[in-house]
Amino acid sequence: MVMIALVIVWGYAWVLSKLGLGYCGPLDFATLRIALGAATLFPALVWLKRPLRPTHLKEALFVGMVQTALFLFLNNWALSQGEAGKTSVLVFTMPFWVLVLAWPILHERIEGWGWVAVLLAACGLVFILEPWALRAGLFAKLLAVLAGACWALGVLLFRRLHNREPVDVINFTFWQMICGLVPMLVIAVTTHARPIQWTPTFVGLTLFLGIFATGGGWMAWFYVLRRLPAGTTSMSSLAIPVVAIVGSAIQLGERPAASELTGMVLIGTALAIISLDTICKHREVEPLMGQE
Repeated sequence: MVMIALVIVWGYAWVLSKLGLGYCGPLDFATLRIALGAATLFPALVWLKRPLRPTHLKEALFVGMVQTALFLFLNNWALSQGEAGKTSVLVFTMPFWVLVLAWPILHERIEGWGWVAVLLAACGLVFILEPWALRAGLFAKLLAVLAGACWALGVLLFRRLHNREPVDVINFTFWQMICGLVPMLVIAVTTHARPIQWTPTFVGLTLFLGIFATGGGWMAWFYVLRRLPAGTTSMSSLAIPVVAIVGSAIQLGERPAASELTGMVLIGTALAIISLDTICKHREVEPLMGQE
């Protein structure tokens, strides 16, 4: 039940984020969400009696910059320019960037079905990006792909640390969020160009996304990682962009073109291949693959 609730919350969060960006700029919105998420994680850290001081501050700084600050800003920027469902699919190309970037960073070569998944995802990207059409929405699509690559880089930096020594994942997640939040907060305050519309709707959206989708979402993610088999968790997470696509179609009236829909199917198939490969090889799901 927890995994089902998490999929629904994280999937629908894409629609709510799109709505929230109508009241606030991408950087301000990302900053508010991470601040609330970190504030929600802190009491959980105390309650679980985890260490409060940062144990891997340098690595937390690097991961926080790419997976919290850069990822969420690019993600929100893409959402502000494009469609929620399509953006979620492009950001969820993250597992393919993990496969590709693991080669130079961790010296892990792509093997077997990994090549099939990468090729299918590449074809899916071509169909969604439609470089032959040069549509106005291309910029938003590229931002979403770049956000997925930043997410993947954060995952790999954490994996490199985890391969070297034991890491308290909850403590690390909290501190990487704090490390990412600080520069976001400074830039947001000093470059505040668009006033925030503090309407009841915006406040409600921000509280839900910060407390439940980010802070509470991470706690639920850690819970299912400990309770469910890796294969179940990996396969279930495939439903997150599906919820985003369905939710955006119903609530926002978004309708992907035929070529974009083809690309989404190809990327979804590639994600399923990676999940099945994870099951067959009995691999653990990366903790930082949880959605911000």
